[in-house]
Amino acid sequence: MTSPESAGPAYDVVISGASLAGSAAAILLARRGVRVALLERRSDPAAYKVLCTHSITANAYPVLDEIGLVPALEKAGAVRNEARWYTRWGWIEPRAAPGGPELPYAYNVRRSVLDPMIRARAAETPGVDLLLGHQVTGLLQEDGRTAGVRVSTPDGEREIRARLVVGADGKDSAVAKFAGIPARRHENRRFGYLAHFRNLPLEGGIGQTWFLEPDMAYAFPNDDGVTVLAVLPDKKRLPAFREDLEGSFLSFVRGLPDAPPIDSAERVSKIVGTVDYPLHSRKPAAPGVALIGDAALTGDPLWGVGCGWALQSARWLTDAIAPAVAGGGAPGTGTGGGTGAGAAGGAFGALDKALESYARGHQRRLRGHQQIAADFASSRPFNPMERLVFSAAARDEAMARHMYLFASRLIGPLRFLNPAILAKAAAINLRHRRAVARAAA
Repeated sequence: MTSPESAGPAYDVVISGASLAGSAAAILLARRGVRVALLERRSDPAAYKVLCTHSITANAYPVLDEIGLVPALEKAGAVRNEARWYTRWGWIEPRAAPGGPELPYAYNVRRSVLDPMIRARAAETPGVDLLLGHQVTGLLQEDGRTAGVRVSTPDGEREIRARLVVGADGKDSAVAKFAGIPARRHENRRFGYLAHFRNLPLEGGIGQTWFLEPDMAYAFPNDDGVTVLAVLPDKKRLPAFREDLEGSFLSFVRGLPDAPPIDSAERVSKIVGTVDYPLHSRKPAAPGVALIGDAALTGDPLWGVGCGWALQSARWLTDAIAPAVAGGGAPGTGTGGGTGAGAAGGAFGALDKALESYARGHQRRLRGHQQIAADFASSRPFNPMERLVFSAAARDEAMARHMYLFASRLIGPLRFLNPAILAKAAAINLRHRRAVARAAA
C-alpha cells in the first residue's frame, strides 16, 4: 500500500543514489538550507561501487575540500594521484616547475573506503535524511512536471514528493528512464578488466598509464598498499580473453613496456570487468528533474574521470538551483510563501531557469571532453594533433605539465590543443629531430 509522503516530512529535493554524486549533492544542498531526501536502493550503508578506476582527478579537489573530506581521506591513506604515461615516444613524466607550485592533485582511494565515508558524511549533515533500501520505481507527475518519486522500501511502497528529483543513479539511470530523457550512446571498441594487487612496486611510486595504440593499461596505487591494475585492450583481443581470462590478463601485463613485477605481487581481488561499456550522454535537466554523475554523462573508464565529474556536477547543480529550491516546500504542501497557481508558477519558473542554466553549464564544460573520449573509444590511434602534443610532452617538461593539466581536467580541449600549444609542440619536435640528426652525424 502506498503511503503518501505529504503525511510526513516535506522535502525540497529527492536524490536517487547515495554514492559520490548523490551524497555530495545532498551535503552541498543541505548546507544551503535545502531539505533533502537521499535515497539508496541498497540497504547496506557500507555498499560501494566495484567497477571503477578508484581515482579522483584533480579538478574535483575543491569539492572534496568543501565537503570536508580531505583530512579523512589523508587519514585513510588515500594516495595523491601523480602520474606518468607511456607512449611510443617514451615516458611523459610531469614534474613541478623549478621554484614553482606543486602539481595539482586529488586522490586514488578504493571505493570501499570512499563510498561509505561520503555517505556517512551526508547522513550526519543537518537537513539530509538518508533512506537506505529505497529504490525508485516511478516518478510522480503534476501539471506536466515531475513532482516526486514512487519508491519500493523494506516496509512497502511509498511516495515522496519534492520540488526537484535528482538522478544520481548511474549510467543506467532509472530516473532518466522514467523521465523519458534519452541517452546518446557511443560505442566503446575496448573492453576492460581490473584487479587489486598488494606489494606491487611502481616506478616513482606513482600511477602509470600505457598508451599502446589501440590497447591501454593503467596501474594506480591506492590506500592500504593496494594497487589497482587495469587492462583495456581492443575488442579484437576479446576471444582470447574469454578463453582464459586470468592467463590473458597476466600475459597482457607482463608484455607492457617497463611492466610492473606482477608475478611477485599478491592479488587480493578477483579479476572483474566488462566487455561492453559504451559512453552515454543525456540532457542533464528536464522540468522537475536533474541528472548528475554518470546519469548525465558516462565517460570512457580509461581516462579515470568519472569520480571527478560526479563530484563536480553535484557542485554545479547546487550552485545553480539551491536558491530556487531552498525552503520552497514540496509540491502540494502549501509551503514556500504564497498560494495558488500564480505563486507555484513563479516558484517553478525560477527553478526551471536554474535547471536550464545547470544544463547549459554542464554541457559547455564537458561536451568537448566527451567528444574526444567518444572518438578515441573507437580504438583509433592518436590523430595528428595528439601525436604532435604527446610526442612533445615526452621531450619537454613544460609540455608534460600542460598535458597533466588536461589529464586532470583542469583545462578543456580548446586550451589543450590551441594553436599556440601546437606551434610550441612543433618547435620542440623540430629541435629534437635536429639534435638526433647531429648526434647521428
